[in-house]
Amino acid sequence: MPTPGPPAPRTSASARAAVLSGLGTSLPPRVVTNDELAQRLDTSHDWIIERTGIARRRIAAPGTTTAALATAAGRAALASAGRSSCETVIVATTTPDRSCPATAPSVATALGLTGAAAFDVSAVCSGFVYALSVASSMIVAGLCDSVLVIGAELYSAIVDPDDRSTAIIFGDGAGAVLLERGDRSAPGAVLHHDLGSDGEGRDLITVPPGERFLRMRGREVYVRAVPTMTASARRVAEAAGWRPGEIDGFVGHQANLRILQSVAKRLELPDERVIANIAEVGNTAAASIPLALASAAGQGRLARGDRLVLTAFGGGLTWGSTALLWSGARPVHQEVEPLS
Repeated sequence: MPTPGPPAPRTSASARAAVLSGLGTSLPPRVVTNDELAQRLDTSHDWIIERTGIARRRIAAPGTTTAALATAAGRAALASAGRSSCETVIVATTTPDRSCPATAPSVATALGLTGAAAFDVSAVCSGFVYALSVASSMIVAGLCDSVLVIGAELYSAIVDPDDRSTAIIFGDGAGAVLLERGDRSAPGAVLHHDLGSDGEGRDLITVPPGERFLRMRGREVYVRAVPTMTASARRVAEAAGWRPGEIDGFVGHQANLRILQSVAKRLELPDERVIANIAEVGNTAAASIPLALASAAGQGRLARGDRLVLTAFGGGLTWGSTALLWSGARPVHQEVEPLS
């Protein structure tokens, strides 16, 4: 048997990377405050703030669809990048408009992208990070040169308005990024991913079979989320060659402010490096990370080339992290419009 030779030399393709070039958002206009919820639930503004960090959330008008939110955010991301088209559309959502078919093809057609590859990713609150990893892998593999990644959620459709444990937490919204082929050294380059799951925890965040509304065991989720997100964030930072203190921005899934603060503390990151907008929009599941990114970028908190770690934990149980260099993309917001 012949002796194996040395590994084949790396080609220029090894430097190929997905680069974030556009960032877009869409939020329903209706704002629901804690005081409004307190009028019908056994709660108060102070109680909600203390336990979640949420002051208000956006709730879509009746008749609004997940596809409409996703389309508005996707169009905004394309505008942010100065593009009118892309080759692939991925929608991460827990609330598809239909169980079959996927939401993404409708979004692609509404964006004028009929013929583009389009599919959904279902990983609950980890959905955006999962979709980002799929999209960047497709670009690195040479399957396409541009992917629109959208996190869109209509949680008002699956949250029991009389359940204090969930009604105070979740909101509706969508966020999107455009990834394009580029170089690993470029600002905006997506560098590393870490993904995982544990199906034994499937009942902690779930819509039980045959039921309509989401159920969540919040305390147990908190206990699992903090160490899992911390470990995942560390793994991608190490893969990128960054020490925790070299992370310029930690963008965690906006589930609960205490979770974000606890993970940041374990990573030894100061508060000013924690990107959070949960107070304004609540927990928007797969949409939360791009919405938080857009909020921070719009406030001038992110600089071109900043080292960012995105981390999420959600139903499944699923979790994931991404390390990337910030591109300096300017976020574009678009109001949601009904789809015909």
